Formats: sequence, structure tokens, C-alpha cells
Amino acid sequence: MKYILAALFTVISFAASAQNKNIKTESFKVFGTCSQCKSRIEKAMKSMNVYKANWSIETKMLTVSYDSLKLSKTQLSKKLASVGHDTEEFQADENTYKSLPECCYYERYVKPAAAAAIADTTYKVIVPAMETQTITGVILEENKKGKLSALANATVVCLNTKHTTSSDSMGVFRLECNIPIQLAISYVGFKTDTVNIISSEQVKIILKNAVTSKLTEVVVNSKRPSTYISSLSTLNTLNIGSKELVKAACCNLSESFETSPSVDVSYADAVTGIRQIQLLGLSGNYTQITTENTPEIRGLAGSYGLTFIPGPWIEGIQVTKGTGSVANGSESIAGQINVEEKKPDKMDRLFINAYANNLGRMETSIDLSQRVNDKWSTALFTHVNGVAAKTDDNKDGFLDIPLGRQFNVINRWKYADTKGIFAQFAIKVLNDHRQAGQLDFNPSTDKLTTNKYGVGINVEQYIFTGKLGYVFPQQKYKSIGFIFSANTYNNDSYYGLTKYDGKQQSVYANLIYQSIIGTTVHKFRTGLSFVNDVFNEKYNATNFKRRETVPGTFFEYTYTPGKKFTAVAGVRLDYHNEYKWIATPRLHLKYDFSPKTNLRFSVGSGFRTANVFAENAGLFASSRVYTILNPSTAYGYGLDPERSWNYGVNFVRNFILNSRSGSFSIDAYHTSFTHQVVVDIDANPQKIFFYNLKGRSFSNSVQMELNYEFFPKFDVRLAYRWLDVQTNYNGLVLDKPLIAKHRAFVNLAYETKDKWKFDFTTQWFSKKRLPYTGSNPSDKQMGDYSPDFLQMAAQVTKQLGSKWDLYVGTENLTNYMQGNPIVSAADPFSPYFDGSIIWGPVNGRVLYAGLRFKIK
Repeated sequence: MKYILAALFTVISFAASAQNKNIKTESFKVFGTCSQCKSRIEKAMKSMNVYKANWSIETKMLTVSYDSLKLSKTQLSKKLASVGHDTEEFQADENTYKSLPECCYYERYVKPAAAAAIADTTYKVIVPAMETQTITGVILEENKKGKLSALANATVVCLNTKHTTSSDSMGVFRLECNIPIQLAISYVGFKTDTVNIISSEQVKIILKNAVTSKLTEVVVNSKRPSTYISSLSTLNTLNIGSKELVKAACCNLSESFETSPSVDVSYADAVTGIRQIQLLGLSGNYTQITTENTPEIRGLAGSYGLTFIPGPWIEGIQVTKGTGSVANGSESIAGQINVEEKKPDKMDRLFINAYANNLGRMETSIDLSQRVNDKWSTALFTHVNGVAAKTDDNKDGFLDIPLGRQFNVINRWKYADTKGIFAQFAIKVLNDHRQAGQLDFNPSTDKLTTNKYGVGINVEQYIFTGKLGYVFPQQKYKSIGFIFSANTYNNDSYYGLTKYDGKQQSVYANLIYQSIIGTTVHKFRTGLSFVNDVFNEKYNATNFKRRETVPGTFFEYTYTPGKKFTAVAGVRLDYHNEYKWIATPRLHLKYDFSPKTNLRFSVGSGFRTANVFAENAGLFASSRVYTILNPSTAYGYGLDPERSWNYGVNFVRNFILNSRSGSFSIDAYHTSFTHQVVVDIDANPQKIFFYNLKGRSFSNSVQMELNYEFFPKFDVRLAYRWLDVQTNYNGLVLDKPLIAKHRAFVNLAYETKDKWKFDFTTQWFSKKRLPYTGSNPSDKQMGDYSPDFLQMAAQVTKQLGSKWDLYVGTENLTNYMQGNPIVSAADPFSPYFDGSIIWGPVNGRVLYAGLRFKIK
């Protein structure tokens, strides 16, 4: 018996040994994007009875062990294609690919040789729509010490067309190719490698030398600037990405433009800490602010709403100069700022940002995301900030920064299936409480009395918003979408002896349909919109109530006869319950001298209703009395709505100099008002007059900007802007007060190989005209002009591994402050008290520190 068992053991051992010899382990590329792809790919392999399978999301490489007598790489590739994932050998059927969840969509590339090798027609080659563009790049060689030098005569081949070129003496090459495409890079002494090109952005290719004599690798980098104007966009739209937003503390939306020369940020007054923005020399009221193309920050929330979107929630910002698309409404006069918040299916699973500064301000944001299934995903955003410590560094008896706290929560849901249906919903809740004024002000005993001067602002906001969309599967150019929101906003506030309460209830809806007329040369968007706003304001004892019901329709036509010229013409027609029919036509033109050189032109009109109290809340921090002159109607404030025309031209040139990329842009805009609500703070230092414009009111803006990578990973941004903003104040044409005619800007950003980041920003502002205070006593006057001044800010960030970022920084590095920002601070109940004439920094040097933590 023992011999039989020994023989059986020998046979089993021999069979196992033979089988082990048949086990083959190899790695090959499988296209995918996310954790769902990983699960699907590995599950497909296990169904083929492989021994082991592991797919990397980062490298797209599948490592698999299988019995080579039973399986082959070709069989495994076919199986992967059958579940929707391309390999270098086979590609999935189009319907199978489209059946994947949206998060699993990946860029699809085909090698001609692989296409020719496909004999099994079950899997077909899908070549994406291509666009011929000039691909520009630079090829560099890195020696053993890490020094880069240009590499001449390297060969670059466009695989689909076999077009070939060589790099010049500076390492630069240019090649006409259909995009997307694969380029093959080769040079003597290096092994040939390929790179996938999906856009005409500059490509940087670094050939690395190894210490050994083995063939070395080709490392391909494609660098997109942290801010850029897309060469494909017809509108002059500046894209600000997340990389740019972390260059400064960026605690909320109003502080997200510290490193952008296009948008000015300043304090509205020296008491409340509220910040305001300007675009093209016009106040933020004339810039339409949307959140993912939904107008949430408007009406009474306009002045405060910039602090309602925490910086860590922002994925990106688009700043459009001039009138925007008619599809978004009629209120963009100077431009439009659209904020993209993080998406549940794209964001990190956990993100934490904590911030604190030497003024006692502390903030924490925690973002969580979860994929519920292959169609639904959700995210929870929470934010809290507060100031508990009292500071008065300038010794004027007033708080340098308001006390208080803000709670802010969003719950987002996103749905996407494989049949073209898309849905997104969000519930937003905000509670903001501020207390400002004199140091020893006690709201329980001093509120609305002359004991001590105090300010209290209590804001609540509740929003339900969403989007529904459908893309026709067989006609990708055709889609229909519906955007909606419902908003309740309450502001209960007081400023010294002045009481202001503002309530707004809003409903917004926008139905958009887009398609083509015959061919994609003729595209169009059309739709219906509806806005209903109910305003109820109380200024001291006077009530101001109004309802604005505005149904509207729009049509926008895009004409692209060739590769160089694009025209977008649109018109809106709205019906206002008080002002009747309102037409706002707009035209945008773009001509491409080359893929890297673009010229844009725009002209269009805008229409809006002013909210004189909420939009000028900074003036509440004074003893000025609000007065509306010559009201023409009993509706609202008795003032006519504002109308304007905006004309603009923009030139952008992207270039390569010394093997490094750069861009130069210059734009000029003219905005003229046919009707405007004039805010007159010059006629009388103790009053504010609101009246309709008689005569001219205009803004001229010219800006030049240069971006250049001065040496590897050292980016320089230089800008200069000139403004000429004038208004007719009761027959006297004056420069608008508190606006610098000249502004110079420098931003330096450097990143080291060991993950240190250094950012430095310098701004110079020329003198500003100050409002008239000549009738005040001599010690209560401020002069005619402010001095010019410099502002500096810096930040250092250290990345620790893949999860932690630590950052420290400073604002107002030189500690320069406006002298006596509050007129008559010692006697705040006198008729001369005024904290609204702000031309410079009101806080000294601010030091801050923070950390970011994320789990992908």
C-alpha cells in the first residue's frame, strides 16, 4: 500500500510541477480610469480562471498570471474588450464602451498596426473624431546631474499618418497631426516610446540618462498652466484651476482672486470685514456670479455671497470678460464669474483643510465623497469658521476683524447612466453671524443705542438646486438640459443706530436645447427661462417691497465655417412684470491666425435691477443718510433699471522661448451705460444720493499680461492694467472714487523636485480719487487723492507624501496700512463718522498657517 501511495504522490507532484512550469506572468496595458474599472477588469480576469490579476489605476497596467496551455494574452484581451476595456490588441465594441458608467470613460487610442492585426470582427476599432492641429513641443535631455539641455535632431513620428519631423537646434518641433493621436519619439541611445496627444497644449519630452549603460527611458510631460485662456473658447474666458487656488490661503470665493490680475479685491469698509470685487473697473454688482451656471449669488446676497463659498470646495473658476452667453441671463454687464464646485464622482474620498491666522481667524473644511453604486454618487461638504479673539492693532477703538462664526453645509448627489441621462441635486444650508464695532460693544446692552457703536449681521440662506440632462446617444451634438434652484435668503442686521432687514425668495429655471442645423458647421442653443424674486427690505422704518417675475427665451447660433473663424450670435427676449419687454443681443467673434494665436471680439448689452441697500452695505458703516432722489415710480425704489453696452477685443499669443512655454495677452473693453443707478457720495459727506443717470457713464479698461516659465518649474506672471471710469454726478463728470487708474502685478511661483512650493505676489496701485469731505471740519477731512502703495503676499507649501500638505504664508508683507481708515472713530455717533472710504489695506501684516489632508 505504501508503494501505491508513494507512486500516487510522485504523479501528483510531477503534475503540479508541470503545471507550475506552464504558469505565465506578464503585464500589458488596459485602458480605464477608476476603482470601478479596476473591479471590472480584475473580475473579468478571474472569470477566465487566471491565478492572479492586478490592475493599476495609475499606470493602466494589468499584471496577470495564467496557465499558458489553456489561455493566451489574445484571449484575455478579447475578454477585457467584451466588458468595455480597450487593450493595445483589441478594442471594445462602441455600444459596450458606452454602457460603462460615465466615471469609467477613458481616452481611446488605436495603433494602426494593432488595428490591422484584428481578425475577429466581434471587436471593432473605434477611432474618435479628429481635428488637425499643429502640435508644438520641445525635446530635452537630462544628464546624470539632472541638468536639462535641448536635444537636436530627435525624430518625432505621427503614427497614424507617418508624418515625420525632427527637433531643431533648440529642441523644438512642430508637426501637423489629427488630434487625438500618438507620437513616437526616438533618438540614438534611447529606446523609442510613444505619447498620447489629446490637445494642442505644448508637449515637453525629457530623455533621461541612466547611470548604467542600459537604454534609458523617455519621460513625457505635458504641462497645463494653472490659469489659461483656452484657444478653443470663443469667449475671453480665463480658467483658474485648483493649482492656482492653493497659491494663497483662499478661504472663500472673495479671496480666490489674490493671484489674478483681472479681478480686484478690496474691503467694502473698515468695520464689517466684507470684501468686494471689481471687474473692468466696475463693482461686483455688474458681474454675474453663477455656481455651475446657476445664479445663486445675486440680489440681496450680492455683497455677502462671495464669503458663502469656501475655497476648499472650489474645483475651478471661469472669469469671462465682457458680456457672456445669452443662455445664462441678461445680468452680465462687465463679465461673468462661474464657480465649479467639486463633483461627488471626481473628488477625493476625504479632504480636510484647516487654517488659522494671527488675528484669531480659524477655519476648517471637511469634504467627503462616496460612490453609492455605478450610477449614483454623493458628497458632503462642511465648513465652519470663526473669530473669538478681539484685536485692535491700529488702536482706533474698533475691532480689526469682526467676531462671529459661519456654518456652511452642502449635500450633493449625482446620477449618470450609460444611456445619456444625467442628474445632479444639492441642498445648501448656511448660517453666518458677525459682530463688529467698538472693542467694548456688548450687543445685549448696547445694540441700537448710543452707549457703544456696534454692528451685527445675521444671515441665513437655504438653497435647493439641481440639473437634469439628456445627451442623445447617437447624436452627441444634441442634448437637452434643465437647471433649477429655489433660494431663501434672510439678512437681519444693524449698524450703529441704523436697522436693515432684507429678505429674498427666489425661484429660477432654465431649459436649454442644443443641436445642429444640417452639419456641425451650424450649431445652435435655444431655450426658455423663468425667474421669480420676492424682495422685502426694511431700512429703519421704511419698507421697500417688490416682486420681479421674468419669463424669457433665448436663441444662440454658432457658425464655424473652417478651422480659423468662429462666430456666436445670440439674443434674449425677457418680459419683466414692471418693465415689460427687454431685448439683450450679443455677438462674439474669434479668428485664429494659428492654433496658438487668437483674436476675439465681443459686443453685447446687459440689463439688471439695482438693489441699492444690499449692494452698498459698506456705506452703512457711516453716519450717512440714504436718500433716493426724484423717484419716478412707486415700484421698488422708484428708480429705472440699469442698461448697458459692452465692447471688447482680446488678443492671445502662446509661444515657446528657450524651450519653455509662455503666453502674452492684451485686451481692451469699453462699457457705457444708457441707464444707470448713480451712487453719489460726493455731493454731501453726510448723505448718499441714489438717482438715475443723466449724461454719460462709462468704463475703459486695458490690460496686458505675460506668463512665462522662466526656468523649469519657475513661473512668472506680469501684468499691467489701465482704467478710466467716469460718471456724470448731477452734471459734473468725475472719475469714480476709490479706483486706481494704474495697477501693476507680479506673481512668482516655484516648485522644487522635493515638493516644496513657493509663491510670491506683488501689486502696485496708483493713487485713487477720494470722495469729497471738504465740508467736514479740518480734522475730519481725507484729501482729494490717496497715495499710491505696494502690497505683497507670500506662501510656502510643503507636500508630505501623497496625503499631507502644510502651508504657511503672509498677507500685507510690508505691514502697510491706510492711516485713519475710520473718520471720527472716537465719536462714532457724530455726523462725520465714516468707515466706508477705504483705499488701502485696513489690516497690518497677517500671518497664517494651515494644512491639507486628502485620501484619494
